[in-house]
Amino acid sequence: MSRRAGAIPLGFITGAILLAACVDIPTGADEVLSTQVNPLPSPSVVVGDSLRDSTGVVSPVTITAFNYNGDAITSPPARFSGLDRGIRVDSLTGVVVGDSVRSGARILATLKGLSSTTTIAVTLRPDTVVLSNGRDSLSYSLTDTASNVSNGIGVKVLHGATQDSAVASWFVSFRILSPTTTGLAQLVDDNRRASSADTTDASGIALRRIKIDPTKLTALVDSVIVLASVKYRGNNLKGSPARLVLKVKPK
Repeated sequence: MSRRAGAIPLGFITGAILLAACVDIPTGADEVLSTQVNPLPSPSVVVGDSLRDSTGVVSPVTITAFNYNGDAITSPPARFSGLDRGIRVDSLTGVVVGDSVRSGARILATLKGLSSTTTIAVTLRPDTVVLSNGRDSLSYSLTDTASNVSNGIGVKVLHGATQDSAVASWFVSFRILSPTTTGLAQLVDDNRRASSADTTDASGIALRRIKIDPTKLTALVDSVIVLASVKYRGNNLKGSPARLVLKVKPK
């Protein structure tokens, strides 16, 4: 009887098992089995500047090493490099410097033969904040609660003061200034999940929606005031914090 075309020879399977058995998998509590790049302090780095955190402090790329049990462990220093144009990465410290505008540049971290990557955008220096649908209204319903979510209100971040110099991939934080009644108004994303921050899109715009619980209103007509803050090197940009207003009224 002829061998089936898709059959795998027994000798091949045995050899594969023996090869796998010979692989030296580190199982010690202090031995590195895997690594991952930690979340970046910012989604982007400015051209001509170093990667910084929200307070303006230069912050390098870092990694976490894990042992066989998945526990984070202390490890030898990693080595870093940029895989794409647009950034320069110090191989020892992991400090990233923006070189030219890019929607995404990959960073490689290597430790003991293991490697992991992350991607960062390179953008123009943010200078100015202007409103983007900064005034809107919502007609609420006591019965159709699914409709009690506003359109997105927010800001546009610019390099300089011209509308065609948008700053993409920049962090914007939002907070409700008033009313202060617990549960009356909540900031949400496009999927209606609670979210008080956004990253600017390719046009430099960041938006949040507002979900209303009309049963908590003390007047039929009211306004929700939101502050949108945008910072660079720890300082507010011109026009930040921006005051956003949503008028709420019954249908």
